[in-house]
Amino acid sequence: MGGSSGSSFVAGLEGVVAAETRISGVDGDAGALTLAGYPVEEISGRASFEEMVYLLWHDELPNTEELAAFRGALAGRRGLPAATLELLRAAGARNVPQMDALRMAAGTLGLDAPDDPALDLVARLPVIVATYHRLLNGQEPVVPDPDLGHAANYLYMLDGERPGEDSVRALETYLNTVSDHGMNASTFAARVIVATRSDLVSAIVGAIGALKGPLHGGAPGPALDVVFEIGEAGNAEPVLREKLRRGERLMGFGHRIYRVRDPRADVLAEAAEKLFATDGDRDLYALALEVEKTALRLLEEHRPGRNLQTNVEFYTALLLHGLGLPTDLFTPTFAIGRVAGWTAHCLEQRSEDRLIRPQSEYVGATDRTWLPAQER
Repeated sequence: MGGSSGSSFVAGLEGVVAAETRISGVDGDAGALTLAGYPVEEISGRASFEEMVYLLWHDELPNTEELAAFRGALAGRRGLPAATLELLRAAGARNVPQMDALRMAAGTLGLDAPDDPALDLVARLPVIVATYHRLLNGQEPVVPDPDLGHAANYLYMLDGERPGEDSVRALETYLNTVSDHGMNASTFAARVIVATRSDLVSAIVGAIGALKGPLHGGAPGPALDVVFEIGEAGNAEPVLREKLRRGERLMGFGHRIYRVRDPRADVLAEAAEKLFATDGDRDLYALALEVEKTALRLLEEHRPGRNLQTNVEFYTALLLHGLGLPTDLFTPTFAIGRVAGWTAHCLEQRSEDRLIRPQSEYVGATDRTWLPAQER
């Protein structure tokens, strides 16, 4: 039995085109990611995060005056409503996980009736994450510094110290790289919600809920855990061989979309190299490179022809660790970058003003007859 005439069921909507978008394009066969016309390798390591958000929203990079105005607008929106802070304190007292706290707090951002909710969401998500991180660790929140940019402010709010230029550049490269990635689960969720003419805050809360699931946003931490488990280069091959023998997935390798190396991994590998050249644990960086090399060799040996390459999660873990972030901040930090794409897709979907309403195929029983309770 089916829905409309000519329709066919596709599990997980695999290969189904659900939207036309100018925001980003993913070519899994070629290993290419385009962000509003720019190859990810061309723009992520050069643009500020403010420039990337502006680009995704307006389809062009800002000039000097536009960029200054946009930075000022973001800086003016970073204060949290009192109720949001109260909620975060209550969540912290109950040791609520980071992503749950982010989801709950994001839903309060409509309390002060913002005239530009997209700007509010981009400006305030890092404040929520940093504030909650400090509350969980028994510290008071750090007030945002209006003189610091978006990425620098996030690092500053986490530990109260002004970050160095190398750290800011590394974080900006990361946020830019993950700012959008086609019709992923969280982006699709946001577009479906806003397509009903619901509000942007609801759409972003839905996106955060989708990202929270381990099949979408939960792998960067485990990718680094494997490096720590190995401990030294000589252990890489026996540990990884044993994992493969047990049928375990090597976290940080292989991707559902990319059939060759994830281009975001290359961008973040370069960013990590620059960061660890001036800061961070050089021994850990060298070990990670050895683990990557060994994993790629063993994956080709155990699964020939699958072409399982390094994905964005591996170098995400290494880069964010190098910036001093604990693993429970990895996925919330991803959300801080991806909210640029989520909001851009919401604005695009709103301009189309078309409800997203796919069909379903009924496979249940038919022709049942009602019986009163005493006869069942």
